[in-house]
Amino acid sequence: MGTPVGPQTNPVDQRPVSWVPVDTTGHANHSAPSYYPAATSALPVQSTSKNPYVLESPVPVSGDTNTKVKICKMLDRAGKKLEDTSRKAGNLAGNLWHHLRTSPNIVDTAVGRLAQGTMVLAEGGHDRVFLLIFGGYQGEKLRKAFACYLSTSTGPVIGTLYLSTLRLAFCSDNPVCHYMPSGQQMWTYYKVVVQLDQLEEVNPSCNARNPAEKYIQVLTADKQQFWFMGFVSYEKALKSLREALLRSDVKSIQQA
Repeated sequence: MGTPVGPQTNPVDQRPVSWVPVDTTGHANHSAPSYYPAATSALPVQSTSKNPYVLESPVPVSGDTNTKVKICKMLDRAGKKLEDTSRKAGNLAGNLWHHLRTSPNIVDTAVGRLAQGTMVLAEGGHDRVFLLIFGGYQGEKLRKAFACYLSTSTGPVIGTLYLSTLRLAFCSDNPVCHYMPSGQQMWTYYKVVVQLDQLEEVNPSCNARNPAEKYIQVLTADKQQFWFMGFVSYEKALKSLREALLRSDVKSIQQA
């Protein structure tokens, strides 16, 4: 399994990967009164990652077929909504193109994005999808959701970055096959969860050779780092992450 790393000089040449769900919501000493498990909560398996925020969880054997059928049904139901939405998205064309070309396989990425968008519409919005994937704490609310990639040692992972009132979370769009140390084949998602009170820095960056390739580095209190890239709405994502860091800092001072 790929581990989170800083982006390479030319990230578009890397292979696209989508990995495992990761849930370390208990990693930080969070004082929220109640936690409601995710509908897709992971069954822990032997992890190949040394990062405490990244875990592995298997995908049910029948999940792939069921997912395809579900996507077809959702596409049929949500087709009209997607058509209406696309008419209003002309001003995002440039950012969307950059988002898609971060992956070397633009067609597969576009199809994956369409399926993800359709799921969001069918489930009733990003709030519902967030709860299904990550569960939720009492009083926790989703603030923002951004389409992007997570930079890993095996290439950029396409997915969605969620920002709630308590957590920063990322989940890949699709499961991908990888091999356990035992040689066993496993389909897994890539999922990252960081409590906001564990955030230490949010830093903007870009490719010196191509300034259009922008990244956001997220550094935790225990010095783990994550690099997100290929945003459709980079400036909005950066602003939201910085505001979350600021709110977390203010809350820490008030509790001190």
